[in-house]
Amino acid sequence: MSYSEFQIWRDAPVKDIALSVVIPTYNEAERILPTLAAIAVSVSGLGIPWELIVSDDGSRDGTADLIGALGWSNLRVLQHANTGKGGAVWRGVTAARGARVLFADADNSTPIEELPRLLAQLDRGYEVVVGSRAASGATETNKSALRRLLSGGLRLTARTLSGVTVQDTQCGFKLFGPQAVRELFSRQQMQGFSFDLELLYLAHKLGLRVAEVPVHWFDAPGSKVSSVRDSLRFVRDIVAVRRLDQRGVYNRSA
Repeated sequence: MSYSEFQIWRDAPVKDIALSVVIPTYNEAERILPTLAAIAVSVSGLGIPWELIVSDDGSRDGTADLIGALGWSNLRVLQHANTGKGGAVWRGVTAARGARVLFADADNSTPIEELPRLLAQLDRGYEVVVGSRAASGATETNKSALRRLLSGGLRLTARTLSGVTVQDTQCGFKLFGPQAVRELFSRQQMQGFSFDLELLYLAHKLGLRVAEVPVHWFDAPGSKVSSVRDSLRFVRDIVAVRRLDQRGVYNRSA
C-alpha cells in the first residue's frame, strides 16, 4: 500500500495541547460511548490539556454520528472510506495537534488508566512506549486458549522474521513522542492489521528508543479480530515489510 495519493504532513504541535488520544473505529456504535467516557474521566484527571480524535473507518452503523452528537469541545471525528485499522490510525495521528499521541483501541481492552505509566517513559527519554501483554507483570483476562496459543506463536514469528525485539507488537495501546510521530507515520505503508509491527520495525531501523510497559488487558466481547485469518495475514505482512525495506521505500527523509 502507498500513501502517495495523500499529502503527508503534520502541523507543528499546538502549544496548549499536551496529548492527543486517537481512537480508530469501525462499526463500534454498541461499545464506543463507555470507552470515550472512561477516557474523558481518566485523561481529564491528569490535569493536562488534551484532545480526543476518533478516526472512523467507514462505519455503517452510525458510529460517527453517535460520537459527533456528544458535542465535546475537545473532540474531533474524522470520517473516511474503509481502508483498514492502520489507515484509520494514520489519519488520526497525522491530524493530531498534541506533542504526544496515544493510539488506543475502541474497546478499551487496555484500560486508559494505564496511560500515566506510559507517559512516565516518555519523560525518561523514550520516543515510543508500547503497552505489552507479554512483558513481565502483564495480565490477560478472558482470552481463549486458541488466542493465547496463536498470540504466542505470532510473537515468536514476529521477533524471528522482523528483528523487532518488542515482545508484544500488536497490543492496541501505544504512545508516541513528537520525533516518533514525524519519523514513523511519514513512512508508514501498511493500512491493515499489521501496521503496529511496521511502526516498530521502523523504530528499530531508525534507532528510536522504545520502551515496553506491562499492562492489564481484557479480551472484550465483540472483537473483530479473526484468530486464524489475521494470523496468516500477519505472517504475510511481515514478509511484505521486509520487502519494502529491501526496495528502499523506508529510506526517504521524513
